[in-house]
Amino acid sequence: MDKFATLEPVRLYNAPTPALPASNRFSFHKPSAPSLARSHAPAPFQVIGRLPVDVHIHILTFLAIPDIPAYARCSRALGNLARDERVWEARWKAFGVDAHKLGDVLDALEEKVKVQNALDRGHAPPTLTATESLDDDFGDFASVGANADEMGDFVGGGSGGFSLSTPRTPSFLNGQSKTFRALYIRAHSLLKPLTSALSAPPHAVLSNLFPSPTPPLRSQAHTLRLLSRFLSSDVKPLRNWDSLGSALRAAIDRFEDSLLTAFDVADGKNDESAMREAAEASWEVWDGPGAEWELGKVWAEKLEIFYEQSKWKPLDNFTKDSELDFTAMDEFMAEILAALEEHGSRAVRVFPPDADVLISFADRLANEIVGEYIASLLTRAREISNEAFLKATAASFKEAWRMVDVIVKVASARDSSFPKTKAEDVVYRMFEPNMDEYLDEEVEFVKQSFEMTCRSWEKQLSEHKVPATTTPNAETARFLGSHNPAQVKRTVLASFTDVLLLPVTIVPRTVGKAVGAAITTGSTAAVQGIAMLNPQRWGATASGANTPGGGQGPFAFGRMPSWNASVKDGYVRDFEKSGDATLFDIGADEDEETEETNEESEVESSTTTRSSLTASVTDVSSSTPATSVDSTRVATTNPNPPAFDNLDLLLSLDIALELIHADRESMKRAETFSGYPGTYGHRVRDTIEEIFVLLLQALGERHIKPGFETAIQQMKAYKPAEHEETKSVAPLLQFFELVHIGDTMQSMIQVYFDKELAPHIDRHDFLNTVVREKKHFEDLLDDCVAGGLNAATDALMNQVEHIIQKLTKPREYYPPEDSPLELGPTEGCREAIKCLQMHCQLLKGSTSKEVLEVFYQEVGIRLIAILQKHLKRQIISLNGGFQVIADLNAYHAFISSLRVASIASEFAYLKMLGHVYVVEDAKDLAQIVRDVTRYGGAYRPEDIYEFIQRRSDWKKIEKTVDKTMYNLSFKEDCVVC
Repeated sequence: MDKFATLEPVRLYNAPTPALPASNRFSFHKPSAPSLARSHAPAPFQVIGRLPVDVHIHILTFLAIPDIPAYARCSRALGNLARDERVWEARWKAFGVDAHKLGDVLDALEEKVKVQNALDRGHAPPTLTATESLDDDFGDFASVGANADEMGDFVGGGSGGFSLSTPRTPSFLNGQSKTFRALYIRAHSLLKPLTSALSAPPHAVLSNLFPSPTPPLRSQAHTLRLLSRFLSSDVKPLRNWDSLGSALRAAIDRFEDSLLTAFDVADGKNDESAMREAAEASWEVWDGPGAEWELGKVWAEKLEIFYEQSKWKPLDNFTKDSELDFTAMDEFMAEILAALEEHGSRAVRVFPPDADVLISFADRLANEIVGEYIASLLTRAREISNEAFLKATAASFKEAWRMVDVIVKVASARDSSFPKTKAEDVVYRMFEPNMDEYLDEEVEFVKQSFEMTCRSWEKQLSEHKVPATTTPNAETARFLGSHNPAQVKRTVLASFTDVLLLPVTIVPRTVGKAVGAAITTGSTAAVQGIAMLNPQRWGATASGANTPGGGQGPFAFGRMPSWNASVKDGYVRDFEKSGDATLFDIGADEDEETEETNEESEVESSTTTRSSLTASVTDVSSSTPATSVDSTRVATTNPNPPAFDNLDLLLSLDIALELIHADRESMKRAETFSGYPGTYGHRVRDTIEEIFVLLLQALGERHIKPGFETAIQQMKAYKPAEHEETKSVAPLLQFFELVHIGDTMQSMIQVYFDKELAPHIDRHDFLNTVVREKKHFEDLLDDCVAGGLNAATDALMNQVEHIIQKLTKPREYYPPEDSPLELGPTEGCREAIKCLQMHCQLLKGSTSKEVLEVFYQEVGIRLIAILQKHLKRQIISLNGGFQVIADLNAYHAFISSLRVASIASEFAYLKMLGHVYVVEDAKDLAQIVRDVTRYGGAYRPEDIYEFIQRRSDWKKIEKTVDKTMYNLSFKEDCVVC
């Protein structure tokens, strides 16, 4: 028995002592002083029993308050864990005193408790104070100071931690730290006495909670709100918290009914102060999530604006001709906005800001009044046509958007930081039911418009008809007829930019109602846009402005003074003449090209440079007076068109303008909805991109590509021998005009892209649909031009070969002995060079330098082959050799003017080749032939040998040349066996 130590009894009313660690709880030896200190909170990864600490904390967080002592009695470790701050922090935050700013209510209740304790202090029984503290090794389960009525909920509470009885002293938290556990104990102790009033009959609950003198409505609301948080499922302070919560909810309903009655009475008296007090009290006790605030809802339902829908007629927005006129909707929206401002201002003054009564009222006004009005309007517009439906949709949204400014104005009177997005969401939510149909119909309408335009143009081409929109005396203005096509293109680009700056009116109104409004929708937009490209605007005066052929009226097109040239062979310039008829010198200084480039960048800095087609130049529209879309086509005004088809009429700038305007109108309508958030915002942006992609596909695949293919086929079918004209190739000239027109279209697309679409996309995102389709469009145009240039080069060189063969006389290079010697180039050479020079000039300015250099190089290579073949067909005398040299010098001078180094060197060697026809001594001639380095490797001795065989004295010098070249002697070296 000696091994068992004697247990000492525990004194009554002993002060609480710190609990021993779990490892020393049942120790028979008296612990040392350090072991009595409270251990630190266990780490989450430690294990109590079979569960980690964080799981136990999670369980304690969801336990009802009365069940925590029972959980804590399982072990000393769990008892310590029940007092862990992590448990009570989660409980306190679930209580929501700080979140709902209800701390003042607790302070008021504490003041009442202090007053009551002061009154009862004189009647309190004496207490016995212990002077010593002994530990019984069983912890502090015996030191509970709770009242008898709380023992049912907190049986076995330890260390006074679960003694949540009403304090008997005013400063019951004195000496305790402001921990979350202490904060909850304070709130629990103050609120639990109030729950006894909830056991009274329903009609007496409020009078028991708030005895006379009755506190203000706002104070009552705060108390009820705090009790509702206290008796919620997040806190569970008592075992019967659910039944007490039901009684409290019934009392709150009665309280809200009384507030609603008080609000109605104050509203009838126009007493905004009383209305505000009732509204704020009702807002405090309202359980927000999942329901609409009853007081705000009832206030809105009584407004007369919701019962006057019969006086507004949506069909008044249509004229007798079924045209849109939104004058009636203007009047309707004026009344709506006036009501919104009047009642919204009162809502802002009366209701709490957090209640968002203004937004709720605006939502209801938008959905029940404006939304119904727009729905009837769009239904009627849908019956008329798709175009009317699309215009009405965009216009209706634009009208409804006026509500946003009024909402922001009203809300800012009380809250200057009111977010505009809240007001915008009102209109967005109202209009959402119409968005799916609108976006689908917009895309379909664009497709149909482009299809009709392209089919109309294809029909005209198939019937070989050109609309006669000018008088026979008028002359068509074309690019190749200008002294400076590059300057004309820059001027046109500026004019086209002005076209894009024209406003697109979304809300249609009559001219009388909207003075100065530009009705730029439908076909009118295309006509006005084409008028902006009037050549009369490009020069100070127009030669045809005051002539019958010049045209009159706002859309009459004249001609620039520099375009006064005779019409010949269906073309506007006589390129054979010199002087002013010269377009520009092929050998122009590079400084001029640099100056032109600078001028282009000044006109439009946003235009990018293409690798094969310059995007900074645009072409002149040969538009003519028109009053409708169908009459705005490119027309030739030559009364006697040439036998060969006009290739330049295979493309139409007016068609491109019409497509761009139709696309721009649809895009502007879609941009009205560009601010939409969420899913519809993405759909709107996708629709804007798709509208532009459809334009590129229609213009590229349906207009440009077929036009170039037809031109290429006709150029391949061209036979120079069937035409008397030698100085020019008609289909080639017209193809160059076609290149100018195609380049203009690409430049117009580039400007349109920069002005209208670039703000909506990332132009550097190469994966973007628009960027890829635009690159495809440019590649398609490049391919068409490249294919056409290939066919054009074939046609040009065939013409050059035909000129040389036709105009070279039989004895051109073998003149009679007594004929005078003329050192100038032959007629065939001169005409061939004129033909080449004219056509090379025409292409300059319409393509990039890289493409131009490739074209010049191809021309030079083919010209060398033609000249070599030509020389090998001739018989050349010594005197004729000088004529050959004169021709070769002329060809070399022309090629040098093109400034292409690779072919210039080739022609330099070809010019040197002419010397073999003027060398009289056969041995010297043989030495020239044997000199491999003389021609830089361009010609082998065998090639030179073939050329000298065309000499007229070849039979005389053949043996000498062969002997000298090959060191052969037929008498000595040849043995016949």
